[in-house]
Amino acid sequence: MRNLCTLSVVLMLSACASQPQATTECVEPRPQVCTREFRPTCGVLAAGGTREFASPCTACADNAVSGFIPGPCPE
Repeated sequence: MRNLCTLSVVLMLSACASQPQATTECVEPRPQVCTREFRPTCGVLAAGGTREFASPCTACADNAVSGFIPGPCPE
């Protein structure tokens, strides 16, 4: 029974640990025109911080963005 309790605690703690997603770097040349798709994207700003964009294209079209993470920015 003790092993079962220990296993339960380990599984609960591992479920709480969030894995950071890898940042996709923006490439040059930057997009000049983007389609109007809506795929929320978290843009990583070169000066630090994040800002939410409608799509990866619109994020990388902004020169202040160094890369992006798929999905909305965490609150």
